[in-house]
Order: sequence, then structure tokens, then C-alpha cells
Amino acid sequence: MVTAILSFFIAFILSWQITPLIRDGALKLNIIDCPDGKLKNQQASVPYLGGVAIFISFLFSLALTFSDFDRQVVGLLLGGSIAVMLGLIDDIGCLPPEVKLMGEVIAVLALIKSGIIIRLTFLPVSVSIFIAFIWLLVMTNAFNLIDIMDGLSAGVAFIACFFLFIIAQWNHNHSVAVFTLALAGSLLGFLRYNFSPAKIYLGDAGSLMLGLLLGALAMIGSYTETSVLGFFTPLLLLGVPIFEMLFISYIRHRRGMSILKGSNDHFALRLRKWALSKQQTVLLTYGVSIKLGICGLLLVKVPFAWAIFILLFVITFFSLAGYLLKKIDMTL
Repeated sequence: MVTAILSFFIAFILSWQITPLIRDGALKLNIIDCPDGKLKNQQASVPYLGGVAIFISFLFSLALTFSDFDRQVVGLLLGGSIAVMLGLIDDIGCLPPEVKLMGEVIAVLALIKSGIIIRLTFLPVSVSIFIAFIWLLVMTNAFNLIDIMDGLSAGVAFIACFFLFIIAQWNHNHSVAVFTLALAGSLLGFLRYNFSPAKIYLGDAGSLMLGLLLGALAMIGSYTETSVLGFFTPLLLLGVPIFEMLFISYIRHRRGMSILKGSNDHFALRLRKWALSKQQTVLLTYGVSIKLGICGLLLVKVPFAWAIFILLFVITFFSLAGYLLKKIDMTL
């Protein structure tokens, strides 16, 4: 517990100090996101590479506090490094979607080869590996999809880290506890510069890395001691990016568009169009993430009947939210 808390504060301080330096470097190298009057409506150009600052702070914190670099830890660090490098190349230039996807597959396979898979006794190992592969690939891209508003993706990731830390404590998993708090500290230090008005963006280097690591950390936990329905807890802890992925997939499929093509279909942009300011949209999303996290924790501890009720409540909430969001006209 002490090591985990120490890793949080070291990562926080490092991120607080390193992020402005990375920002200055991105400006000098002209690695910036420029407004285009379409999907990018910020008032001025904003540098990328926030993900690099987060990952450096995270790694330095682990190097100073962590002592047990087992097979899974090495897999997490290797997979995260691949995701950062892949996103960095895309931030600097532009990777074709198929090349980017191939790189994501390699990062996911690095995690699976290190033994990070979904472990369910009632499923064959081959099926567990396949589910883990799809889950990690989906989560890697889901956080990339919600990175469309100041502080949104990083804040949701920070909240997820907090709840994953609680799960790790319940499971007596020291490695995951240290990992989640180190990542949370890096995110909190970065949010000082990423919350509206953002001075630096995550970039693909950050969003891809966060999706991959959080997807893997959520998969390592044990959730079914009280009820088999605890299996769905990771879906709640990461419910906001999963909802975004499903919602956008549905909308773009109805329009005959590729999910890889950018559009204004994101739930956050729809909330902005409806009535909310940028800050209100982000804070509302934080609130939903916290409530989903609490529901996820309850799912681990409550009996089967209560778990059914919680899942039905969450499904009803997201179904209604999706229906209402779809009705917002984004053509004007």
C-alpha cells in the first residue's frame, strides 16, 4: 500500500513538471493540432505528445518504486511502449489505418504472450485468448475515440485507475495496485494542462497507450468470488469508452460510414450541441464514470439477484442515453 501511494505521488510530481517541457518540445517540432473548422474547433493550435509525458512519468515512477518485474509486468511495459511508439509516429505524421491496426495487434499479442488473458474456468483457453485479443483491441481504440474534448479521455482514464486500484487491493494484487496508482498520478499531473482550455493534447501516443494498459489491468482482476456476474465489472469500470465505441459504430453503420472515418457523431459533441458547455460535458462524463465505477464495485460484492438489478439498471441507462443522443440533430 505504501509503495503504491509513493508511486502515485512520484508520478504526479514528475508529470506536473515534465508535461510543460514536452509541450515546449512539441511546439518547436511543430507537432500540433490545428483547427480546421470541422471536427477540430479549438480556438488555437494545441501541441500533441501529452501521452509521452504521461508514459515517461509512469515509467520513472515504476523504476523508482517497483521491485517485482515479473512476466506480466514486462508484458504491460512492452505493450504500452509499442502503443506509445505507434501513436507517436501517427502524431508526427500519419499512419495508414491498416498499418496502425497491425501495430495495435502486435502490442496486444505482446500482452497475451506475457500471460495476460481472461481466465474463466468454464471456457477453453483458446476461447479465453480470443476474447482477450478482441477486448484489448477494442479498448485500445475506445479511448482513442473519446479523446475529442479537453480533459475527457485522460479524466475518464484517471477515474478508471482509481476503481481498478480498489479491485487490486481487494484481490491483494500488489503489482496492479502500484501500476494503477502510478498511472493515475501521471494522469492527474497531466490533467493540470489538459483540462479546458487545454494547453496540450494526449495525442494517439496517449490514448492508444491508455486504452491498452487499462484494458489489460481490468482483465487481470478477479471479480467472481461472490457472483459469476462480477465478470461484467470491467465493462462497467470502462463503461464510457465502451459506450462511445458501440454508439459510434451503430450511428456510422446506419449512415454507411466506416468507423475509422472521423465524424461529429461522438456523444460528447452531441451533448455540446444539445445544451452543455465543454466543461459541463466533461464533468458530466466524469460523474457517469464514477457512478459506473461504484456499480462495478457493487457487482463484485453483492449477491446474484442484486447483480442482475445493477446490470439491468446500467443497460437501461445506456439504452435511454443512446436513444436520446441519437435524436440530437448534428447536421447543422
